[in-house]
Amino acid sequence: MSKPLPVTLDDIRAAEARIRGRVRRTPLQVDPRLKDVLLKQEYRQKTGAFKLRGATNAILSLPPDQLARGVVTASTGNHGRALAHAARAAGVRAVVCLSHLVPANKVQAVRDLGAEVRITGQSQDEAMAEVQRAVAEEGLTEVPPFDHPAVVAGQGTLGLELLADCPAPSAVLIPLSGGGLAAGVAAAVKALSPSIRLIGVSMQRGAAMAASLAAGQPVEVMEEPTLADSLGGGIGLRNCVTFEMCRALLDDVVLVSEDEIAAAMRHIHAVTGDAVEGAAAVGVAAILSGRVSVGPATLCILSGANVAPDTFARILQGQAA
Repeated sequence: MSKPLPVTLDDIRAAEARIRGRVRRTPLQVDPRLKDVLLKQEYRQKTGAFKLRGATNAILSLPPDQLARGVVTASTGNHGRALAHAARAAGVRAVVCLSHLVPANKVQAVRDLGAEVRITGQSQDEAMAEVQRAVAEEGLTEVPPFDHPAVVAGQGTLGLELLADCPAPSAVLIPLSGGGLAAGVAAAVKALSPSIRLIGVSMQRGAAMAASLAAGQPVEVMEEPTLADSLGGGIGLRNCVTFEMCRALLDDVVLVSEDEIAAAMRHIHAVTGDAVEGAAAVGVAAILSGRVSVGPATLCILSGANVAPDTFARILQGQAA
């Protein structure tokens, strides 16, 4: 008998009730240039990315004594911003540890929400070392960016929204990094409609979950600069939630190049008028490049819009990715 997954449909439905009114229900828009493709505009979330769902559910799930000590996390930017927002709403101290690879606009966005920012190292794994020190020496409560049941359940509420708005998609393309979004959405979708094809999409530069799934176990991958910076960072060699869920629930994993991501960012801007970050564009990149074939009602999750303005301007001008 297969081992039960750590996050169930009941957990996701409980998260939906818990965070209702605290996060936005985001639009699902038909792409007029790509037949049968629908774009889930999750970048319209209050903090510009899906991460607010998981961070809010995690904060609301913590007991009062842990909240009183304050919370800490490592992030590539969007989770840190989400946790800062959720913590401020709850009146809780938040510390966010970021590496030097995190773009300056994302660092400032975390600070603007009142969190204490600590910048250390050249990777998310190095930022995690500061988290562990803060937990051990300062007594802060860790809220991981992805490998945590409450975080995954919160992200899974996006899957419930997808099927409420489009009950019978042929496939869902999900940005894949540490696996919190992919695991949560996949748990919701597969529980309600097992035949839907779920495809995790990441960049070719330093895709840790993709490498781990290929290896059959969590592995370390060198973090590299990429347009999809939100998808950077390791999954943790002691990963206890998202690796097993992604391995059990994803039907395929696809990797896209920097040029393909840039082309997708330009495409999304042309059809929506909005600037999305590279991580949000990977699903569209997989379609435009022909790496994924489109079937009836193919859903692409556009996960975030926290792109540095100068980076986006360069991409719009068609400069090299």
